[in-house]
Amino acid sequence: MEEFVCPRCGNKDPRLIAYRNGKPYCRACLSFAGRDADFGYHTKHGIRLELSYTLSPKQNLCAKKALEGIKGGKNVLIHAVTGAGKTELVYPSMAYILEKEGHVGFATPRKDVVIDLLPRIQEAFPKADCVAVYGGHTQKLEGDIIILTSHQFYRYPDYFDLLVFDEIDAFPYRGDRMLKHFFKRSVRGNYILLSATPSLSDIEEIHAANGIVIELFERYHGGLLPVPETCIVYSLFLAQRCAKLLKELLSQDKPVFVFTPTIAEGERLFRFLSLFFKGGAFVSSKAEERKIDIERFKKGERRYLVTTSILERGVTVKDLQVIVYNSASDIYDAKSLIQIAGRVGRKIDSRGGKVYFLADEVNKAMEEAIDEIKAYNRRAFVPNLSQTHEG
Repeated sequence: MEEFVCPRCGNKDPRLIAYRNGKPYCRACLSFAGRDADFGYHTKHGIRLELSYTLSPKQNLCAKKALEGIKGGKNVLIHAVTGAGKTELVYPSMAYILEKEGHVGFATPRKDVVIDLLPRIQEAFPKADCVAVYGGHTQKLEGDIIILTSHQFYRYPDYFDLLVFDEIDAFPYRGDRMLKHFFKRSVRGNYILLSATPSLSDIEEIHAANGIVIELFERYHGGLLPVPETCIVYSLFLAQRCAKLLKELLSQDKPVFVFTPTIAEGERLFRFLSLFFKGGAFVSSKAEERKIDIERFKKGERRYLVTTSILERGVTVKDLQVIVYNSASDIYDAKSLIQIAGRVGRKIDSRGGKVYFLADEVNKAMEEAIDEIKAYNRRAFVPNLSQTHEG
């Protein structure tokens, strides 16, 4: 019997193929149900990029190189440190495709980031109809710029003339074969990948396809990346030391994120910390009021948040300080620790801050994260560092 390959998701595992009336169908992508976007949507004429601020010289250089790649029909990977202003680097390429009245998408794995991106991109392209598409928000699928989660790629087969994909290393996209298939299937033109921590395979894949890798190791405001400080204590005393660090930071009137590896640890730690410090909250993917607590934190109505990795990316808060509780946990790899540390010092008027790795030992992931951050800082001040590598 001829091997059946699902035309939708590419699955060919016979364990995930069933038969109805003698005809094969794929069980792997059954959960991806819903209507596809209307390919006949026509992008409006006259959409322009209207930035209310200027990019740094290195940002400008990277943005121009990305645009050159897209004009040349090449795919692009932008490897830029946390706080470099990656989103702004792709605006000229988006504007170029919009001028040609092509379909433009901007994707990220997480719904919360999509929601935060919508007003930013709308402000940069005020004449565009910007549409956010994510789970529970799929009533309108077409627009001049579609901002979507990676789980919504399946709705856009052979659709995007330019698809920008931020945080390619983030859960739940990373390592998901089906989502990657839907991503590649949705691009009819070219794509730009954005990441502060791309894998070697991400870089090799771009090179193998004759694409371009662009590097930017300087934050948009020119400040250094915060180098984490290790704080090592016996595991029995982690909570007490966390309380001591939190007291020190709160006494300076600084907002604080306390990251925990799991929901259970976060709940236990918050119960303990809340005995001594008021004005906090615990947020996770399962916390029903997390959006309210995050907004209150941003407004200064919360002093600290105990959080899982849900706030690892896409969050910028002035004067933010970070404690990573039990940072030696197997849950954390070097990339996730780099992302967490990158929450600090992102604002132009608050470029510094503290990052504490609190654990009962220094493990390989912690060492690698600190070494890589130091390496980025060294490379940030090498003249003409922003580089392009063509495959």
